[in-house]
Amino acid sequence: MARTLPPLGDLPTHSVTNQPPEPGDRDLWADDAALRAAAAGAGADLAALARHGPVLGTAALREAGREANRVPPVLRGFDRAGRRLDEVTFHPAYHEFLRLGLAAGYAACAWEGGAGGHATHAALVYLHSQVEPGTCCPMTMTHAAVPLLAGLPDWRARALSRRYDPAVAPMELKAGVTLGMAMTEKQGGSDLRATATRAEADGGGWRLTGHKWFCSAPMSDGFLTLALAPDGIGCFLVPRWLPDGRNAIRLMRLKDKLGNRANASAEIEYERAYALRLGEAGRGIATIIAMVHETRLDTAIAPAGLMRAALSEAHRWVLHRTAFQRRLIDQPLMRAVLADLCLDWEAATALGFRVARAFDGDGPEDRAFARIAVALAKFLANRRCVSVVAEAMEVLGGMGYVEDTDLPLLYREAPLNGIWEGSGNVICLDALRTLSREPAAAAALEGELDAARGADRRFDAALADFRARWPGPVPEAEARAFVERAALLLSAAVLLRTAPAPVAEGYVGARLPPQGLTPGTAGGLDTAAILARLSPDG
Repeated sequence: MARTLPPLGDLPTHSVTNQPPEPGDRDLWADDAALRAAAAGAGADLAALARHGPVLGTAALREAGREANRVPPVLRGFDRAGRRLDEVTFHPAYHEFLRLGLAAGYAACAWEGGAGGHATHAALVYLHSQVEPGTCCPMTMTHAAVPLLAGLPDWRARALSRRYDPAVAPMELKAGVTLGMAMTEKQGGSDLRATATRAEADGGGWRLTGHKWFCSAPMSDGFLTLALAPDGIGCFLVPRWLPDGRNAIRLMRLKDKLGNRANASAEIEYERAYALRLGEAGRGIATIIAMVHETRLDTAIAPAGLMRAALSEAHRWVLHRTAFQRRLIDQPLMRAVLADLCLDWEAATALGFRVARAFDGDGPEDRAFARIAVALAKFLANRRCVSVVAEAMEVLGGMGYVEDTDLPLLYREAPLNGIWEGSGNVICLDALRTLSREPAAAAALEGELDAARGADRRFDAALADFRARWPGPVPEAEARAFVERAALLLSAAVLLRTAPAPVAEGYVGARLPPQGLTPGTAGGLDTAAILARLSPDG
């Protein structure tokens, strides 16, 4: 029920003072100068994003997202008579977020032929991650699966539909479908070559038998999965429902996850489940890696949205809270901390949209840059996200640790995108392989870095030092150091070309020379200019 009267602040024992007002409805697009600039530079559909920002920013929808986390999904393995269901029920808000996101084009806009499709998609990921990040998972998977469905036009058409249809029904009877992924197995983890699920030919299709240790969004209409066929590991689409009934997909249990709680993740088993093969025989890993490449863009841009949400909450607190007769926002040390944190958010946003622009490009240079830059962006953004959210929580003090605020939800979500679609070591080793095996990717990275030379002498010195340290092949044990430094330089290069001088120069000075690791220790920042990018209120 909508609240029509304000709560009481004058209580019998005390009056409630020195507390920030409720944020109310917000326009997540209009209030975010960094997002608007980055999305415009990447060629996104600004009009569509301007329509979606205020919808997501309503107080009612934010509360609905929190409710979806308080009431997590429930596995219904059987009906009351003991017949198998293998279904998951969700809070109604879960379905509302999928309806809104898919209608806005979250899964479709990158493939509809318009300019800046990936940039628009990236902006939708950024916006949704601020409100209810768990529901991003099925939409991200659906978006990323579309290119693999070229040989299945009925499936592709429904994946591109902007209509959300949660009905328990076969694809042929639905207005739209969502797709999930099931790759990981107990014995293999990230080593997909260890796949033990078996695939046997069965007339026009295949039958899969095996266990999957982690299945995203188990109420999706189909799952892209790996299985070992007689001719090698293949990639298969396993329909959730069949025209004549339920496919043999068994939900064994839901994962009790740290965060991402509105979204279900499950262990599943295939008992000769019907499947359709995608891609070439024996090339299953290469086929599904194309999907993983797409999802990595999302895991690179989502932490920017999480950081933005955390910093907005912290800024609202310090803007309206006083201590020692001064507003917190007016205290120099607080301003130094917040400005320092804003640098990581700005960098993740700018680099994420630069990568999205490369995904939209159709030239070989764009594709080469996207392959290496998405790995660098994902690694750095997720390393910094955990720190930024934790520091934002600390700004609120004890209140930041309480579920009445948004910070606990954001904190639980902060590590996730660093784990999904390749954890840190996997990403770093992938980056080294890409640079060693694909000269075009190495050349694209070098070209992007060289384009920023001359803009800041400190950047030039850091770039020279980087190249002197690794003049040739990078030893595996140094992969993290190399990728971190490359990502910092790339972020700085993008900011130097696109961001206001206080942000770009502040980032170069704070992140490229050796500095203290604690936010607030970077010296010489123009805190007023940097904080104005977070909010015009100071």
